[in-house]
Amino acid sequence: MAAYSGRGLHGHIVETIGGRILDGTYAPGQTVHPDELERELDVSKTVVREALRVLASKGLVDSRPKRGTFVRPRSEWSLLDASLLRWQRRGAPDRRFLADLAEVRAIIEPAGARLAATRRTEADLAAMREALAVLAEPGADASAVIEADLRFHRALLAAAHNELMGRLEVVVEAGLRERDRIVHSGERWPDAVPAHRAVLDAVAAGDPAGAAAAVESLLEQASTDLAHAAGGEAGPHARNSGARNSGDSAAG
Repeated sequence: MAAYSGRGLHGHIVETIGGRILDGTYAPGQTVHPDELERELDVSKTVVREALRVLASKGLVDSRPKRGTFVRPRSEWSLLDASLLRWQRRGAPDRRFLADLAEVRAIIEPAGARLAATRRTEADLAAMREALAVLAEPGADASAVIEADLRFHRALLAAAHNELMGRLEVVVEAGLRERDRIVHSGERWPDAVPAHRAVLDAVAAGDPAGAAAAVESLLEQASTDLAHAAGGEAGPHARNSGARNSGDSAAG
């Protein structure tokens, strides 16, 4: 479920066509003409054919005799594919998509925290502490905060030591990146360090119920912060990105 790792021209063409499908430029059922793509993108037939093959493997397109290549229904897309999750974050936020991601996170992360509280190692705790330290760093910019937030949640899932759950980090990351992009778009953002610290403390204490409850509280705060940000408000407990007196910074 990893994102498509193609580099150079071929990777660019995959991203271009895939992005057009995800943003609705090419609608489900619409025919995609390879020869037109060759001329428009100024690439060879081989490059376009290989790009469409990659997109077909993700459920986005199909080819049939007499009908040609066409966009498949959204219900047949591999929506958990990392590339699709990334492409879907482009442009204006899709509120339904954000809501779906939030619901899935609410299922995955509390369960992961329960397991983490009983299975975490010192290395797992160290990874979470390192991420939290960046979140709490005075003057940390939005980019650093977002990346540290992602590291914290990845470390939490990794601490569950469940291989299949670990693969679901692509869903968590997609939800986090889009949420953080919106919430951290202004000069002020909400302070979520205490909520993250509560999760870490419960996991470190070996308290499964407490860890799950702390994650649920964190996710609740994240949803509230997103609603405030989408409405153009700073939200409760807002911090100024340039001067955080307490040393706390925000995340989701």
